[in-house]
Amino acid sequence: MDAPDWTLYRSFLTVAETGSLSAAARLLRLSQPTLGRHIAELEVALQVSLFTRAPRGLVLTEAGAAMLPAARQMRDAAAALVLQAAGRGQTLQGTVRLTASRVVSHFVLPPILADLRLLEPGIAIELVPSDSSENLLFREADIALRMYRPTQNDVVTRHLCDLPVAIYAAKSFLDRHGRPETVADFLRLDFVGFDRDDLIIRTFAAMGIPRNRDDFAVRCDDQVVYWNLVRAGCGAGAAQRSIGDNDPAVERIATFIPLPSLAVWLTAPEALRQNPRIRRVLDHLAAAFKTLAALP
Repeated sequence: MDAPDWTLYRSFLTVAETGSLSAAARLLRLSQPTLGRHIAELEVALQVSLFTRAPRGLVLTEAGAAMLPAARQMRDAAAALVLQAAGRGQTLQGTVRLTASRVVSHFVLPPILADLRLLEPGIAIELVPSDSSENLLFREADIALRMYRPTQNDVVTRHLCDLPVAIYAAKSFLDRHGRPETVADFLRLDFVGFDRDDLIIRTFAAMGIPRNRDDFAVRCDDQVVYWNLVRAGCGAGAAQRSIGDNDPAVERIATFIPLPSLAVWLTAPEALRQNPRIRRVLDHLAAAFKTLAALP
């Protein structure tokens, strides 16, 4: 009998790591019945049972658990082969998969990518808006644009710039509550806060201003929604100046309150950095973000 195809092992590994057919199907972009057939085919080929059903999903059998390390090695080897082949491409034609935070993907990247398409019509862009850390070595993305330094091995990481951040409020909100001229005025304002993320509380603390979660009457961790709450007049909030300064619904306020800038990191797998189209997108992003960092 021929050895089972890698596709079957990939399906097995994804089900093992997610714990359910439905979650694995979403990750692999396959239908749940197809994934179920893959598991059944692999079990028949290997003549072992790989999973048992449990109330919350699928649980590895002893035989399935014993296969897991080797399956992960197969995945790593397959990913390395794909990266090596992609890294040797020599044209500006093809697709580049880029991941960035939801707020950057929503508000910052569209005009940057529109300019890139005009300059390089042969490069197609797949944008993955995500606040999680995609695995570049498994080609979940070719390039990651992050506001923190990635720590993944075998990637090239470059600090692009530091983006200025300021405080904004909706014009309608300021018409009701007044524009702060002093720190005391500023502290009397309502602020939109984060829910579980303590970044805003830590930022206030660094300025010597104690705050806790209950001080923010409106809270949301999704930063796209957070900004729209500020725009709607739920309270003041911080944003990248490249976003806030270009939004006619808000005004920059309290310029006497210093805010830390936002570091921007650009990351790609080591094996891809000499690929011409990857290199071209990296250079375009670097130039665009340096321009944003130089805002007066």
